[in-house]
Amino acid sequence: MSDTAKIIGFLQTTHPYDVLPQAELEELSTSFSRKRFLEGETIYAHGDLLEGLYLIKDGSVEITDINGGQVSLLQKSNHFGERGLLRDGLAATTATAATDCTLLLLTPEAFKTEVAANAAFARYFNRGQARPKAASGLMTQHVSDLMAHAPVTCSETTPIADCARLMRDEKVSSVAVTEGERLLGLVTVRDMTNKVLAEGRDTALPVSTIMARDPITLDPGALGTDVIHVMLENHIGHLPIVEGGKFVGMVTQTDITRFFGSSQTQMVFDLSNAKTIAEMAAVTARLPDFLMQLVGSHLAHDIVTRKVTDIADIVTRRLLKMAEEEFGPPPVPYLWAACGSQGRREQTGVSDQDNCLIVDNAATDADMNYFRRFARFVCDGLDACGYVYCPGEMMAMTERWCQRLSVWEGYFNKWIAAPDNEAQMLASVMYDLRPIGGDERLFAPLQKTALEAASKNSIFVAHMISNSLKHTPPLGLLRGFATIKSGEHRNALDMKANGVVPIVDLGRVYALQGKLPAVNTRARIVGAIEAGIISETGGKDLLAAYDTIATARLEHQAAQVRDGQKPDNFLSPSALPAFERSHLRDAFVIVRTMQSSLGSASARS
Repeated sequence: MSDTAKIIGFLQTTHPYDVLPQAELEELSTSFSRKRFLEGETIYAHGDLLEGLYLIKDGSVEITDINGGQVSLLQKSNHFGERGLLRDGLAATTATAATDCTLLLLTPEAFKTEVAANAAFARYFNRGQARPKAASGLMTQHVSDLMAHAPVTCSETTPIADCARLMRDEKVSSVAVTEGERLLGLVTVRDMTNKVLAEGRDTALPVSTIMARDPITLDPGALGTDVIHVMLENHIGHLPIVEGGKFVGMVTQTDITRFFGSSQTQMVFDLSNAKTIAEMAAVTARLPDFLMQLVGSHLAHDIVTRKVTDIADIVTRRLLKMAEEEFGPPPVPYLWAACGSQGRREQTGVSDQDNCLIVDNAATDADMNYFRRFARFVCDGLDACGYVYCPGEMMAMTERWCQRLSVWEGYFNKWIAAPDNEAQMLASVMYDLRPIGGDERLFAPLQKTALEAASKNSIFVAHMISNSLKHTPPLGLLRGFATIKSGEHRNALDMKANGVVPIVDLGRVYALQGKLPAVNTRARIVGAIEAGIISETGGKDLLAAYDTIATARLEHQAAQVRDGQKPDNFLSPSALPAFERSHLRDAFVIVRTMQSSLGSASARS
């Protein structure tokens, strides 16, 4: 067998070459060459001009960053070098043969030509997903994103009475009658009324006697506009969804109503007109559906979290107004500020409350008693609306976080002057402060003074950098992930603590170093690039990594909502296709590289 034939045979078993047409694969194979490296031999060093794209045929290769920290230990069928090729042609890492190895080398010209010509091939090697554009709402929403719950089914021999009880217990208005995965018919509440009660039919008879056989169906790729057209034209309120002959879900008029009810405009209108906290809580109960709707519309992750946070801001301001009505006008100016994810406008489907109250220095002790009652009312209201109490009690209802402006200035001065572990933790949260309601004139001087003082104190910045490096991406050896080892979330990734938090920490340090007023993480990274705090190439890589990780987290939560589950931050890598697993791990590698660069720069300064 010729060497080219052997290369073709290997490529046919390796992604993404296995999806290429045979003629295209054969042509591409002629641009590969074979290279052999002995254990310990350097394949390329950081900054070298890359010879091409490397593919491991046998053996293993260690990838290290600019500071010598191990990024990956790659095995058979893994690629490396693509990051530099897609950027400026220079190696972004160092590659060393961990064992004797055989590599296939694709020329840069052939690699770039294939990337330009083949979208699937390009997606595999593209580190950062293109920023998605917003869809225009229900009309362009896919049916698969409208199915909020797992469908309820029964067999055709199920007694009518049992089917009715199933509807009651599952709180659904229809049941699909199936045989295995095949859809046979549909039974609705209307059938129970018109065909059973109205006709006095024996409820011991099987549902096959009343079901609608061969109902109209749609496939998961249909759009919201298709649903509405089919329902209106056929005067039906339930549409089974079938894919490849398999029944996979149900869309009902209730799902359509919930979509519109969960729209931001409708929620804002309902919150603005709510007279009680209970009425507001009924509106915020729609937030999981709202999150699912936004993710299903393929909005960028930071747009999704901004829209979700906007609802929290509106709830907070409504509660502030209610508190003033309850306790009377405030005796002196105050500022209610959010910190944490609400402060950064990065709330998802899992958010507690983090807030504080800054009171004008003219406040008397009696005035402070007013604001303590005031803060308790607002925090209790937020908890009732689903923004649960902060486990660390970082809330305005806690006396420590309901203070005069002078006390707040003292807090920041103390944290900066004596940056112990608690000071680092508190400063990390409080540097994400954002005004929500009240007199914003109490905030601007505090933020400006704190940023100035912190950026000039190298010891404080060093402590903040050290603190930021405690959260590490979940990277294991052998191209794998370091998943949770035990407990309820065993074998899952914590997409908050080990996913977005390391990037949030990096953004916060960049903001301190550059005295950047931005609070949002993505805005901080963009600001750091513009201010020269980080390189343009490193910053763009980090933005792409952040987009990949944050999007994966949101898609995981939206999928849980669709399945009727409570959203969380624990994603099982095995639930992802190999393509997405590869990109997620690559994103974690970039974050660890940026952490390493930040740590090394701090050590040198």
